[in-house]
Amino acid sequence: MLTLTQAVGIASLLVLLLLLVGLNIPNSYPDNEKLSAYECGFDPLGNARLPFSLRFFLVAILFLLFDLEIALILPYPLSLAYSPSVTFNFWMITLLIIILTFGLMYEWLKGGLEWSE
Repeated sequence: MLTLTQAVGIASLLVLLLLLVGLNIPNSYPDNEKLSAYECGFDPLGNARLPFSLRFFLVAILFLLFDLEIALILPYPLSLAYSPSVTFNFWMITLLIIILTFGLMYEWLKGGLEWSE
């Protein structure tokens, strides 16, 4: 087992070794294309007030919503294995899926998922 002094010494040597390796790696020389700003497909040197479609934001928010759904559903099998109240877990996950399904149906019926108008 390492003592505190040995662990600090090994960590310090590792940091110094990584610093020396980083300083000796040859520098890359990027061209003008890599040095220019990238603005999500827009020309960075043009007009900054170009109109863009708000549908991109809708797609991003829907992605975040369903990504959050997956994050909430993934721990479900683990909670079933370790929780004594299986019926509570079942009804909570059912309620979550019903709420998300109604939200998706609402967006669909309002035309929020139609790309062209």
